[in-house]
Amino acid sequence: MEPKAKILLVDDDPDIIEAMCAVLHEYALITARDGLEGLAKLRSEKPDLMILDLMMPRMDGFAVCEELQDPRWAKYSNIPIIILTSVREGAGRRRYELGTGLQLRVNDYIEKPIDPPTLLMRVKTYLRKNG
Repeated sequence: MEPKAKILLVDDDPDIIEAMCAVLHEYALITARDGLEGLAKLRSEKPDLMILDLMMPRMDGFAVCEELQDPRWAKYSNIPIIILTSVREGAGRRRYELGTGLQLRVNDYIEKPIDPPTLLMRVKTYLRKNG
């Protein structure tokens, strides 16, 4: 039996974490409750994919994306990132790009509320592309 793909879920909402655990039960799910914890787990766990909320305390998803563009994080640049947010994709990208002058380098957006079949399809797509 091949090992399960590891997914790092970074979200501060316990209800979202619980729902995502149920939907993504066939994967090894690692959770973090804010961007700082997410970056630490990215380093320690080396996941195959990251699902990242934009709006969180301490360090939000925008700041995580900005931090990951630093050359010190280059070895993690091949890990696909799916943004999970209640902020519409266009508004989220514009806010980030205006605030940082950088392109938001993520693979996909999934808006809340989450549609489980869509989430599973996209996760499988990015794991396959990366595998």
